[in-house]
Amino acid sequence: MEQLLELVRAHGGRVTTPRRAILSSLLELGSHVTAEELAEHVQERHPDIHLSTVYRTLDTLAKLEVIDHVHVGHGRAVFHMADETHHHVSCRRCGAVLEVPDSLFAELARQLEDDHAFALDHGHFALSGVCRRCRPG
Repeated sequence: MEQLLELVRAHGGRVTTPRRAILSSLLELGSHVTAEELAEHVQERHPDIHLSTVYRTLDTLAKLEVIDHVHVGHGRAVFHMADETHHHVSCRRCGAVLEVPDSLFAELARQLEDDHAFALDHGHFALSGVCRRCRPG
């Protein structure tokens, strides 16, 4: 927790009670949590912290590069700590979210850049497919 608070300070952010509570809840809940799930968890401990404060704080923490968000399938964005670069794949049947290494997209990103002068931003959305558990046979 202290490392995260130092990261907030290092990027010019203030450490407020709501930010501390929201970061604490993010750490407790783990990754891939929606703003609503996070707000519910925060409000159980701090009923005075409103949903709008959670949204504003998530936006600020993302700008400070303390957290990231990713859009998974057709659902809402989910948030996770910005600890190391990884990307996401999501099962369209059961909703499972898997983290995959950045290196998996390196060749595709290079080829898009070389052939089309296109810089791939593959971290903002999860790729959709069907996981091993949900595939027939």
